[in-house]
Amino acid sequence: MAGTKTGGKAAASTNKNKYGADFYARIGAIGGKKGHTGGFAANRDLARIAGAKGGRISRRSKKA
Repeated sequence: MAGTKTGGKAAASTNKNKYGADFYARIGAIGGKKGHTGGFAANRDLARIAGAKGGRISRRSKKA
């Protein structure tokens, strides 16, 4: 039943029974603690340069 709503509910129920009712809260907290607001949030100038480069790249084919 993988990939269906019913299967998802069954998997969630199994996880909660095996690992505790706070299973999803705990794994969500682990993911949240791993982030360190890096990348473009830390350097707006770099984001501007990267966006400009991306904007110059055409996705249309060259007309002959």
